[in-house]
Amino acid sequence: MERTEYDRMHAVEDRMWWYRGLRRLAATLLGQALSRAAVEGAVLDAGCGTGGMLRTLGPVSGRHTFGLEHDAIAAALAAAKSGCPVVAGSVNEMPLGDGVLAAYVSLDVLCHGGVDPGRAVAEARRCLRPGAVAVFNLPAYGWLLSAHDRRVHNVRRFTSAEARTLLAGHGFRILRTTYWNTLLFPLMLIHRLFERADAPSDVRDYPGWLDALFSAALSVERAAIAAGLRLPFGGSLMVVAVRHG
Repeated sequence: MERTEYDRMHAVEDRMWWYRGLRRLAATLLGQALSRAAVEGAVLDAGCGTGGMLRTLGPVSGRHTFGLEHDAIAAALAAAKSGCPVVAGSVNEMPLGDGVLAAYVSLDVLCHGGVDPGRAVAEARRCLRPGAVAVFNLPAYGWLLSAHDRRVHNVRRFTSAEARTLLAGHGFRILRTTYWNTLLFPLMLIHRLFERADAPSDVRDYPGWLDALFSAALSVERAAIAAGLRLPFGGSLMVVAVRHG
C-alpha cells in the first residue's frame, strides 16, 4: 500500500467498525480452532500491517505471537502498537523454519498485488506443524473490485469455491468457510454501483452513530457464525483450515 494508506490504517483501525469487526471475528474463529488443535508452537499474523490484529492475538491464543510485514515503517508501527516482535519479510517467502507455527492468520493479504496466492499458501503450509490452524480473511467476489481495492493495491477477490480449491490444492483441510458482512451487503452494492473511479479509500472515520450501527450488524453476524452458522453471501469471506500431513 501507499504510505498514506498505512498512515490512515494506523490512525483509524482501533476506531473503525470494519477493523474492529474483522479482528473480533477472526479472533473468535481462531480461538475455537486452537482449542481443538493439539499442537504447540507460535502464532503468526502474516501481513500484520500496522498491528491492530497482532495486539489482539496474544490474549486470544495464549501463545507466543509475532508478526510478519514487508513494509518497514508499518512493521515498526505494528511492533510499537502490539508489543509483539515483528519480522520483516514477504508472505511469498517467509524467513521462518519448517513446522514452527501452531497458527497462521492472514487478513486481506492474498488479495494484494504483491502477493502470489499459491506461493503464500504453500509457505504457510511449510511453516505450520501438522494439524496446525490457518485463518484467512479474503474480500469476496471478483466482480466487486473497486476504487478502494485499487487504492490499497488489491487485485483479486475470492469466492468460497475458489478459496477452497486454492487451500485444498496446497495441503490444507478446510474446517469451515463463511461469508460475512452480509447484513450490510446491500449498502455495499449500492456504494460500489455509484462509486467514482477516483473515489478515496473506504478506510476512514465514520460518524459515531453510523459506526455504532455498522458495528452492531457485524456483532450479530459474529454471534451467528460463532454458533456454527454459515452465511451464504457477503462482502468478505472467512476460511478456517488445518494443515494436512
